[in-house]
Amino acid sequence: MSVLEVHNLTQQFLDKRLYDDASLQVNKEDHLGITGQNGVGKSTFIKILTGQIEPDEGKITWQKHLTIGYLDQQARLVEGMTVKEYLQTAFSNLYEANDKLTEIYMNEPDEDDLEKAGKLQEILDANDFYELDTKIEQVATGLGLDAIGYDHDVSKLSGGQRSKIILAKILLEKPDMILLDEPTNYLDTNHIEWLSEYLNNFEGAFIVISHDYNFLDKIVNCVADIEFGKITKYTGNLKQVQKQKSANKETYMKAYVKQQEKIAKTKAYIRKFKAGTRSKSAKSREKQLAHMDVLTPPGNKKIGSFGFPYSEIPSSRMILEVNDLQIGYDKALFEQKLNFSIVSGEKMVIKGFNGIGKSTLIKTLLGMIKPINGNFDFSEVVKIGYFKQDLVWNNNMETPFQIVSRDHPDKDGKEVRRVLARTGLTNQQIMSNIRSLSGGEQTKVKLADLMFDPTNFLFMDEPTNHLDDESKAALRKGLRNYDGSMILVTHEEDFYSSDWIDKVLDIEEIKKN
Repeated sequence: MSVLEVHNLTQQFLDKRLYDDASLQVNKEDHLGITGQNGVGKSTFIKILTGQIEPDEGKITWQKHLTIGYLDQQARLVEGMTVKEYLQTAFSNLYEANDKLTEIYMNEPDEDDLEKAGKLQEILDANDFYELDTKIEQVATGLGLDAIGYDHDVSKLSGGQRSKIILAKILLEKPDMILLDEPTNYLDTNHIEWLSEYLNNFEGAFIVISHDYNFLDKIVNCVADIEFGKITKYTGNLKQVQKQKSANKETYMKAYVKQQEKIAKTKAYIRKFKAGTRSKSAKSREKQLAHMDVLTPPGNKKIGSFGFPYSEIPSSRMILEVNDLQIGYDKALFEQKLNFSIVSGEKMVIKGFNGIGKSTLIKTLLGMIKPINGNFDFSEVVKIGYFKQDLVWNNNMETPFQIVSRDHPDKDGKEVRRVLARTGLTNQQIMSNIRSLSGGEQTKVKLADLMFDPTNFLFMDEPTNHLDDESKAALRKGLRNYDGSMILVTHEEDFYSSDWIDKVLDIEEIKKN
């Protein structure tokens, strides 16, 4: 039985047709992953399903009375509400029933009141009301919210923490259908494993967009791949689907080439005989051409390349020393003191579960947050480049060209365009407002910003979020070839390896000792 049907979906975006008469059916048992390169329209598809975007053509039909949980980054978090209070809103109807029950017993109930109380009690018992705190704690711990603190004000959460608390509420609500767009971006390995197990045991349907293919392979039983303006549904896990897709793509390419050859020959015939003795035949072929179902051209997507210019210093020089450092805001996040050093050209990964303090450590070293105790010293020759994980812009209406030009006023327009194009962005994307670009495309703009001025120390805070596999591989190559020092924060352990990373700082292990 289908819970969602998409019929004849067509959507134009800028100079590109994302979907051309595309259709998809999602059944109640489907654990569906959506795949495709950056910019093909994966997030746009979710926005169409949730009614945020009206499609140019097509029809979206949901099963009646279906409850839907959507990881909405724009969800309003009320100032003053704690993490626990927000999670409790997943069961607001039960808490209201309990309040009514309490009110009845506080006001000398008559027989009618007692009957109402009995019905309310049945509702509470049937929904395990007295086990809610345990349920909330299980989900919160699974996603690492216990590290933030249940009394933390939700309005003061970071972007990653915000995503996690919204996801936790969705899971607690147990809707019939869950829609998730890049749910692992702010989760560490342990929490991704927990979410994988949860989704595998989820009895409803879900649709997940993720560039973390290891995660997708663990949770899906079918895949909707967006390519050539079509949405193709495959059955099986991701590895099985990739084999099917490869075979289908080869068949499609052959059909496309054959059709293009036929179109070219037909057009040549029409030009040659349109005004001659065979004009009737030429006009007939012209009509046939007009009614031909022309295959969508294959994307000629340029694979990006990333190179970060290096400001040279002696290779053996000490570039950073950290001594007895404790980090935090009002108080230390953990009692243990951090001690490490980095010499020129050395690359270090910071590990640890989300919320433990990886980004806080980076912000402390960059002088954005004062240390609680201890100190650190950079070499006087250090030139720092910083990739911040949040996709936040001063003006969402500015174009990548305007943003990068403002950040680098000494660079001419030609060089700005060249560097942006190197990342794989098209000229149309470079000149479109930043809010219209996908998460992966916005990430490329931030990476381009680091590709102008020479540095000798890069701080990279979750740079792989939103990037597709091809872009990740290109970024890995760029960071690997970078001659300077680097501190890298990433939850994707397969992004780095010991052949180019010199040391790992595991804050979780430090905290245990």
